[in-house]
Amino acid sequence: MGDSHTWTAAPAAAEQARSVLAAAWSCAVTAEGGREEFVGAHTVTDDGRVLLHVPEDSALLAAAVCAPRGEPSAVLEFADVAPVPVRGRIRARLWLAGWFAVADGHLAFRPTRVVLRRPSGAVVVDVDEFTAAAPDPLALAEARLLTHLADCHGDAVQRLTRLVDPESLHGAVRVRPLAVDRHGLTLRIERIRDHGDVRLPFHAPADEIAQLTERVHVLLGQAAAASCPRALQRQRTDGDG
Repeated sequence: MGDSHTWTAAPAAAEQARSVLAAAWSCAVTAEGGREEFVGAHTVTDDGRVLLHVPEDSALLAAAVCAPRGEPSAVLEFADVAPVPVRGRIRARLWLAGWFAVADGHLAFRPTRVVLRRPSGAVVVDVDEFTAAAPDPLALAEARLLTHLADCHGDAVQRLTRLVDPESLHGAVRVRPLAVDRHGLTLRIERIRDHGDVRLPFHAPADEIAQLTERVHVLLGQAAAASCPRALQRQRTDGDG
């Protein structure tokens, strides 16, 4: 079949959860001391534990120190925000429920329950699978890759719409790159009153930037061989996509 789409896999829930955790810059913590927002204050270990560096006057730290067992329960929330401005920029939310412990001047959080909410609905992720999973290899570079594609290669995004079912493009006023992972590229199709997403799977997984470039070039080659959908042609004057 040549370059036809034969690789249709999408990230497993555990992998996506670890990707959200790896790329998130902020988190909200709900514990006995209330709710606090932290920006740039957490790191993640290889096994998925969250190390949170909080101010000395943080109510969360006080709760951890004063907890009877030294391990207060808490819920951590992370948002997966699209780096390119689109409608509904929250692509997913991740909740980790578990326990905090004070270690080496910071709080170490061990999750005992993992819930990932995607547009298709919420899924409970097995904790062992979450611990064993690794983030998508493109997760930390995704924001830079998508903003570059949107800001500098809008013409390429338009060409990729030739791979989209014309029915999905009916009424489209703008198409923007929404997400990319090792398995494929997702486009956000915006209409006047609503929007939808279309996934373009790669023919093989991309585990590094060089492979991603090749995979996108393959998609563009497929798009060049496809006819330009008339539905989008009629709408191009109405949007800036």
